[in-house]
Amino acid sequence: MNPAQDPASPPPGAALLVVMGVTGSGKSTVGAALSQRLRLPFADADDFHSEASIAKMSDGIPLDDEDRLPWLRAIGAWLGEHAATGGVASCSALKRSYRDILREAAPTVSFVHLHGEMDAVRRRVAGRPGHFMPASLVESQFKTLEPLEPDERGIVLDFSKPVDELVDAYLTVTARTRPGPPSADPTGPAAPAASRDRGQDREQGQDRDAGEAGSAR
Repeated sequence: MNPAQDPASPPPGAALLVVMGVTGSGKSTVGAALSQRLRLPFADADDFHSEASIAKMSDGIPLDDEDRLPWLRAIGAWLGEHAATGGVASCSALKRSYRDILREAAPTVSFVHLHGEMDAVRRRVAGRPGHFMPASLVESQFKTLEPLEPDERGIVLDFSKPVDELVDAYLTVTARTRPGPPSADPTGPAAPAASRDRGQDREQGQDRDAGEAGSAR
């Protein structure tokens, strides 16, 4: 069957993406929506945590880098396995060093950072009973967050927008920044982080300052 006619087949030049951000930013929801729109497999990073790490977070204790290392390597291995055919994973990827681990396993990966206000995240996390990540760790997540740097492939999107709008925004940006004619497939590598507008960078810096003024995922 022609891949273009097969909904189970990824399009040519399929994207390899990590939807990143603090807890409650909508990584899993947006990641799953992107995977459906792009016809690519999806992996939720929560499924890669060990039972010990889940228990620790459930008790309101932030994970340290030693806890995260095997988790990040497992996600990186999944990305590496899907590098040729494309895939979408959700992963907080809060620090540059964490993203470097993912890039080491999958050099072509791009990041979609879902960014927004800390109060909005608190409300979201408080409204999802049963999840292992308590609202008490929200400030820790914002304090740990290191925004994408200019040399990192990725874009920043406002998580307060509806999911369909976020997916459309990703496709619009990648279609605009991908080399080639306008009809080229828009699901290739994301625009470099340096292409983000200055307003987003200012907002991100303000939110990060707000997180650092609180306590520290």
